Amino acid sequence: MKIERTKNATRNIGAGLINKFVVLLLPFFVRTAFIYNLGSEYLGLNSLFSSILSVLNVAELGFSSAIVFSMYDPIAKDDDDTICALLSYYRKIYKVVGSIILVGGVAILPFLTKLVKGDCPTELNIYILFIMYLLNTALTYLLFAYKKSILEATQRNDYISMNDTITTGLTNVIQLILLLFWKSIYVYYLYVMTMLAFTIINNILNARIVDKKYPQYKCRGKLGEEERKVIKKQVSGLMVSRICQMTRNSFDSIFVSAFIGLTMTTIYNNYYYVVNSVVGVMNVITSAMLAGIGNSLASETQEKNYEDFSIFNFIYVWLAGWATVTMFCLYQDFMTLWVGKDLTLPLLAAGIFSIYFYALKICDIRITYTSAAGLWWENRNRSIIEMITNIILNYILVQLYGVYGIVTATIIPLVLINFIFGGQILFKYYFTEFSILGYFKDNIIYAVVTAMVTLCTWNITKYITGSGFLHLIIKALACVIIPNILFILFYARTNNFKMARKWIGRKIRI
Repeated sequence: MKIERTKNATRNIGAGLINKFVVLLLPFFVRTAFIYNLGSEYLGLNSLFSSILSVLNVAELGFSSAIVFSMYDPIAKDDDDTICALLSYYRKIYKVVGSIILVGGVAILPFLTKLVKGDCPTELNIYILFIMYLLNTALTYLLFAYKKSILEATQRNDYISMNDTITTGLTNVIQLILLLFWKSIYVYYLYVMTMLAFTIINNILNARIVDKKYPQYKCRGKLGEEERKVIKKQVSGLMVSRICQMTRNSFDSIFVSAFIGLTMTTIYNNYYYVVNSVVGVMNVITSAMLAGIGNSLASETQEKNYEDFSIFNFIYVWLAGWATVTMFCLYQDFMTLWVGKDLTLPLLAAGIFSIYFYALKICDIRITYTSAAGLWWENRNRSIIEMITNIILNYILVQLYGVYGIVTATIIPLVLINFIFGGQILFKYYFTEFSILGYFKDNIIYAVVTAMVTLCTWNITKYITGSGFLHLIIKALACVIIPNILFILFYARTNNFKMARKWIGRKIRI
């Protein structure tokens, strides 16, 4: 099957951006209504439940990525029998995963109150609420989720985005109506039931699209022993990577809840919500590119792929730098306007969360190439070291510096282990003909330039005084213009800028 990489990537990015607009904007209004209707304690409880279930999601172990990677070659060769065997294997795995999540969630029930510092809210039954969240997560795996791998492997993520836009949009609209018009604490039950219902609908819609578009792919046949060994090896590496991601994200909320309390958990997650929203938008780009890069690694020379890698990294880090500048300059004004001064932290929080975002994003293109090359097993030691370091630093720094310590505990291993160690692995096992020093040098320059542009933009925009929505819009427009002019001035004579400009010019002409 011939995959049109550029066309599919463009289509996926377009559908993905529309999806992100819906799934980030509407939940923002829902979260706001949640704070003012049910209070910060229940929103903190909602964040805690989500974090616990993210931990249980580790049971998936990365099988989805391993299966999708295993489909690239048979799809290119039109080997339908192998694809069907992979699909059958995947369905069995997901049944086991869903069952493990259910059992693990039930086992956690007696310890729920131990994960909250101080008293738990008593107006509602937190055990019933947690079971509803648990069912929502488990059904994601038990109902046709395995079929989505076909859309991912054929680079048709636009269908996934379309379905997610519809179901998430309807979920949020109904939840918002419930929160605005039913002034009762018991609306929380219906809030979760709505989410559960549309999770089921989303899985059914994806399954129907696969059945209609790819009727030749059915669950039949068995994988050979050698193929299962390859997948198990990849999953072993992916499992460690998934656990690492879980400690980086979900454990933060659990530590804040256990050591500081539910109100600070809400405040932390409000700030993290902003970061995660921008991360979600940028992840659309890397997700849309993944299958195309996988195809390119299999069919193009190392020199061609390294040139693409350098161009993509430059463009992506430019976008990440721009987002970092804008985030820092607007953070406090936005938070004050959104949740009020009582739920807003000092400027230091804006700085630390902005640094966290940038540290996370400078790894993205490298991670995308690492995933496309299937280097999960080779990354296992990096993930283990990052995971252990993160947990230890979380435990120590949350007690010394509170919520600032939690974010700092994530930044340190991201830079020292994920970026440096992870980059070495990609160059050791794939870009073997090139020196990693060039990659490190480029990214150090990008980081210094981003820091300088942030300071310049901040010192200019701080003179835009006022308050309210109009003030925020004027400041945002300044953040669109000023950083990008400064980036052009800094980068205009560099080789990467010239290559990126030529690449973009070719794609526009196409």
